[in-house]
Amino acid sequence: MPTIHHTEIYTQYQTKMRVRWLSVSATMAILLSIASLPLLTQNTINNYTTFTSSFSNFLKIFRSKTVQRGVADLIVTNGTIFTSDDSLPFAQSMAIRSGRIIQVGDYSSVQFMSTQDLAGPGTRELNLEGKMVVPGFIDSHVHLISGGLQMARVELHDVKSKDHFVDKVKEAVARSWLLGGGWNNDFWGGELPMASWIDDITPHNPVWLSRIDGHMGLANSLALKLAGTSSYMNDPDGGAIIRNSNGEATGLLVDSTMKLITSCIPEVSVDVRREALMRASNLALMRGVTTVVDVGRYFPGSSTETSWEDFSDVYTWADLVGKMLIRVCLFFPIETWARLRDLKYKAGPKLSEKIYLGGVKAFADGSLGSSSALFHEPYVDEPHNSGLEVADINSLHGMTVSADKAGLQVAIHAIGDKANALILDMYASVVSHNGFRDRRFRIEHAQHLVPGMASRFSEQAIIASVQPDHMLDDADSAIKKLGIERATKGSYVFQSLLASGTKLAFGSDWPVRIYCQQVADINPLGSMRTAMKRIPSGWHEAWSSSECMNLSDALKAYTIWAAHGCFLDKDVGSISPGKLADFVVLSTDSWDEFSREGSAYVEATYMGGIRAFP
Repeated sequence: MPTIHHTEIYTQYQTKMRVRWLSVSATMAILLSIASLPLLTQNTINNYTTFTSSFSNFLKIFRSKTVQRGVADLIVTNGTIFTSDDSLPFAQSMAIRSGRIIQVGDYSSVQFMSTQDLAGPGTRELNLEGKMVVPGFIDSHVHLISGGLQMARVELHDVKSKDHFVDKVKEAVARSWLLGGGWNNDFWGGELPMASWIDDITPHNPVWLSRIDGHMGLANSLALKLAGTSSYMNDPDGGAIIRNSNGEATGLLVDSTMKLITSCIPEVSVDVRREALMRASNLALMRGVTTVVDVGRYFPGSSTETSWEDFSDVYTWADLVGKMLIRVCLFFPIETWARLRDLKYKAGPKLSEKIYLGGVKAFADGSLGSSSALFHEPYVDEPHNSGLEVADINSLHGMTVSADKAGLQVAIHAIGDKANALILDMYASVVSHNGFRDRRFRIEHAQHLVPGMASRFSEQAIIASVQPDHMLDDADSAIKKLGIERATKGSYVFQSLLASGTKLAFGSDWPVRIYCQQVADINPLGSMRTAMKRIPSGWHEAWSSSECMNLSDALKAYTIWAAHGCFLDKDVGSISPGKLADFVVLSTDSWDEFSREGSAYVEATYMGGIRAFP
């Protein structure tokens, strides 16, 4: 298989990058010349520090003038604009030129600016008629192409019984490999599905159906046979083959053992993956999402190449042909950190206005629903099981040290309290080894923490990348698996993390895990309401009401804090002069009602000042 460095698309992309770099280099040379001449003639350069300070001040003046001067393409007026910018939390109007915001303020300030050549014959005006506007949402943890693929597969999110499960599969047996997922056994009493449920209706079709959390899957007997799986196999490190009381494999595989099946599934074609990107991107725009952190199709037991193939075959292609509809920040498997280091060295972190190279991702444990999240104490309903350590901690430490030394951001999946403790300790060790810098280490999920652990996130400046909607399907399950005290005191402690000074970055984890009674997609407004209310279906009161968040913080977790969490805060995350004009018009015209109920829907989504939805 050719690597990305040898693909024709990547070569074209590098050519595009060189052209952009030449343009930027020429511009910087001119600026340096202009800045240096007056300084030199005044003999003010006594040393290097004086020069850099003077040049910095010049750039500030230059940027200020370029932001404030010129004709606007679009002036937005008469709204309630939540900016996510603490220097001006609310505004009524803004002006946009060439895809970026050039002025924010009340109506009179923008009207005044129109007398300074801000408005011209081609300037459009958007009268919000009092509606709320917020920055474009940033989904901090999504599997974007997987989500687009899942939209065309067997959906099991709404299944609540064995018969319904079987009927769904029966509807799709005309295909060769039958792929799907989203099932949650907790919704039909907890009984785990078995291959015997579906063998009779799929005698000629290998089947693979992943659980809602992505850390367990069901294979039928034909798929197990094709994979060479037998009841006599030992469980590999970081995984498990679920067996019945007779020791026979039931068809369920957990974490690293899933590779036995996934390695046999034919790779999805390039065209299908490109269609999946378009499908998923359009869905994101419908939900007001303008930027995502895509952690790829990589899971324990899957190939580390899929993220790189999607980068070269799908994302790079879409950008070259003008089909990138949203902005993406890409994370790659930590095992491939050296490849990302080399790519960022050659191309830089920003390949275009739509594609950013983020960092690397790894896994420390599994999930609560699959009983593979790693805890200090055993599961209440499985006294001999404390979860799985899906990666060798020493190997993970070595890769993290190397990736961090190369200047890459590191994000590690940790759900159980022991997994979170291990990663916090490891991050502290890496900092001690490599020295201090602005690295913004991330822990993905951070779902269950022991008392006092929240403060460590702040002390170590760790980004807590969390998914509020996970708590909806975890509420009953957590009590069953952890007991009331552990589930109540240490689960989804968002407000405790905030109180400690930790920055939260909200995301969906789509399509891995979405509550079955909601639309199975990216849904920031629904997630914010969950964080504010914390009331699972069937409950009459909040799960740990002391952890409820207010609207302002929930919005920031989906905007400016999310941008900070992936080093994109200079371009997106707030409605501020100089930033990309990504914003969302909401249905509500009342901040007070929005704050109280958290209810609204997306009326329009703008990317770079251009309407992208509807």
